[in-house]
Amino acid sequence: MEFSAEQIAGILEGEVQGNEQVKVSGLSKIEEGQPNTLTFLANTKYESHIYSTNASIAIVAKTFEPSKPLPATLTLVKVDDPYSCFAKLLEVYDQMRQKTPKIEKNAFISDSAKIGDEVYIGANAYIGENAVIGDHVKIYPNTFIGDNVSVGDHTTIHPNASVYHDCVIGKSCLIHAGAVIGSDGFGFAPNEKGEFQKVPQIGNVILEDHVDIGANATIDRATLGSTILRRGVKIDNLVQVAHNVEIGINSAMAAQAGVAGSTKIGQNVLVGGQVGISGHIKIADRTQIVAQSGIPGSVKKSDTTLMGSPGIPIDDFKRSYVGFRRLPSILKRLQEIEEKLK
Repeated sequence: MEFSAEQIAGILEGEVQGNEQVKVSGLSKIEEGQPNTLTFLANTKYESHIYSTNASIAIVAKTFEPSKPLPATLTLVKVDDPYSCFAKLLEVYDQMRQKTPKIEKNAFISDSAKIGDEVYIGANAYIGENAVIGDHVKIYPNTFIGDNVSVGDHTTIHPNASVYHDCVIGKSCLIHAGAVIGSDGFGFAPNEKGEFQKVPQIGNVILEDHVDIGANATIDRATLGSTILRRGVKIDNLVQVAHNVEIGINSAMAAQAGVAGSTKIGQNVLVGGQVGISGHIKIADRTQIVAQSGIPGSVKKSDTTLMGSPGIPIDDFKRSYVGFRRLPSILKRLQEIEEKLK
């Protein structure tokens, strides 16, 4: 796929400075720019690279004025916000490279399933009984869609993902490779012999619209009722969300974080990588949890940033850490005092 500078400026409502007809067929970082590629400059600390880049087109701010001569082969497209415009262009590029709607050979579709218009279903995908697949959905090869699953319009499910029975996937969701939606929650009860007896997990998972699920993430089905990820939730790779958890609108969790069962996470909550959150608690709206923190109890005050394990307000943690770092010298002084007292 090729784009000219004129076409790019039209998409981004920008202005061309240079050759309007120059074309690019790929993307590159500004410090690694190659001929026939498009790059962008959003952070001024990378400005030095624009004077030596081999890229053919660079997206820059309208306020950008070069302090040195630019390469003769470089055309600028000037826009209001280079970063957001480059992201918009990436989205256009990604949409253009999506699979053409069709059902590939060896895909299994149950006779009772309902398939919408302009759908792509890859080879060896499985669509179960009474499943409903919306319009413009893309289901990549080796994906499992269980019985009674509903998948909303414009959703994409990448290879080897599994969506278990009765789960509901909203519109414009993105589920990456290897993700598992609706596996059993960790429900066991010890019997009179002290052996663990499995508690059937008969609920489901609901992903509302515009939810993203990272590669190899796991969203467990509820014991009863639903595990719910509200509109706009973003889940990174290798995240574990346990049974009956509810995550509020526009919250995000980074890689290797985990939430135990029945916890309710508010809106616009940010959870860092490798954070552990206990079960049956509540996390207030707009809470931020720093990576590798542990949250054993409810967070009742909104707009709080927590750090450490157990997590405490970040300013308190930083003050405590200063004391912790001084602990060896304090112990040494204490030992010296004890020896003097003896």
